[in-house]
Amino acid sequence: MSSQSPEDEARLAALEAEAEELDTVLDSVEERLLGNQAMLQTWQEMGRRHQDVTQLHCQTADAHLVALMKHYEKQDEKARSMKRRRNGVAAVDTVLTSGQGGPVHRNN
Repeated sequence: MSSQSPEDEARLAALEAEAEELDTVLDSVEERLLGNQAMLQTWQEMGRRHQDVTQLHCQTADAHLVALMKHYEKQDEKARSMKRRRNGVAAVDTVLTSGQGGPVHRNN
């Protein structure tokens, strides 16, 4: 004979069923927490990588912009130099042709 009454056995069975149900729920919660923790670590890693890539991009872009500015300065200097040459050639042409003056008028 069992030393437990049927009511005790029913209560024990109900408690064991409830314990199994709680274990299932806790397993689900644990699985979700571990998944969220993994997702958080993934996002943190992506944030670190993004920061590294952004820093590298800024360094590269800075060097590129400095080179671009040097190029434009060189092009501006070249344009000023060509303008000075054209103005110099025009001044020489004026000096060379200034002796010819305008149309010659003869008194008849």
